[in-house]
Amino acid sequence: MLAGMIAIIDYGMGNLRSVQKGCEKMGYAAEITREAQRIEAAAGVILPGVGAFGACMNGLAECRLIDTVHRVADSGTPLLGICVGMQILFSESVEFGRVRGLDILKGTVERFDPALLTGGDAPRKIPHMGWNQLHIKRAAPHLADVPEGAAVYFVHSYYPLPADPGIVATTTEYGIPFASSVWADNIFATQFHPEKSQAIGLQILANFGKVVAAHSRVSHSHGHHPSH
Repeated sequence: MLAGMIAIIDYGMGNLRSVQKGCEKMGYAAEITREAQRIEAAAGVILPGVGAFGACMNGLAECRLIDTVHRVADSGTPLLGICVGMQILFSESVEFGRVRGLDILKGTVERFDPALLTGGDAPRKIPHMGWNQLHIKRAAPHLADVPEGAAVYFVHSYYPLPADPGIVATTTEYGIPFASSVWADNIFATQFHPEKSQAIGLQILANFGKVVAAHSRVSHSHGHHPSH
């Protein structure tokens, strides 16, 4: 294991450098890589993603990293999905027809229904773009010191609908309440962009870094990954 190192998966999709800078600013070493061995050896892994769900899945497949992400998830290594990197952790998306996801988390990725966005003075637009509030549902590790109602930055037209509502860590209102972050064991994911969310986003990256550091210490003391 690379002691304390966070691997940011480079498969051609995501704001890799800004995620890396955010981690480094909070004191956590992060490298951008598409080498499966380095990703699997890392103390923590970030799966970013921008653009279309299908394009992200194709990018992972072309880089031969689908099995790698599954192995990371199964090993107990902390894994953080961001934006479409969150969405592809789920079973499937309705974007451009049904597209299979990684199926690490059960559930579907749905499109905002324009009919639900017409209430209020000004109709909301798709994509949901800009700052919006987090409503905390669970005291998840990535939310330490993040206050109720904190604002973070979004840009997306689709949102995950987890099969198990118990994994929802925060919701955000946009016509409907949707799952804006989730937590299941070693899997963390945010629909918003922590790397674009200023102080709150940096706090979330720092919290993930603390989870990674703690896991790394436990793994080193045991000489292997704890089994989950």
